[in-house]
Amino acid sequence: MANHKSAVKRNKQSAARGARNTHIRSTMRTFVKQVREAVAAGDSEAAKAAMERAVPYIDKAASKGVIHKASASRKISRLSKLLNGL
Repeated sequence: MANHKSAVKRNKQSAARGARNTHIRSTMRTFVKQVREAVAAGDSEAAKAAMERAVPYIDKAASKGVIHKASASRKISRLSKLLNGL
């Protein structure tokens, strides 16, 4: 355990940021999964709706630094390609 006051504070901040990042990443993965499941089921309406929810959230995750901006771009590109294949 940390002995200095500043180290204790740093541990608290790291825990809070880690929890926030985990939440954002998990939610993003859920949205991506919903798009993939809708495409697999062949439901284009549901897939488009899920894509409209997923894209802004992926961008949000990139802007927060949870994922790299190139990774976000790649995810969006792959989902778009998958959706256009329907």
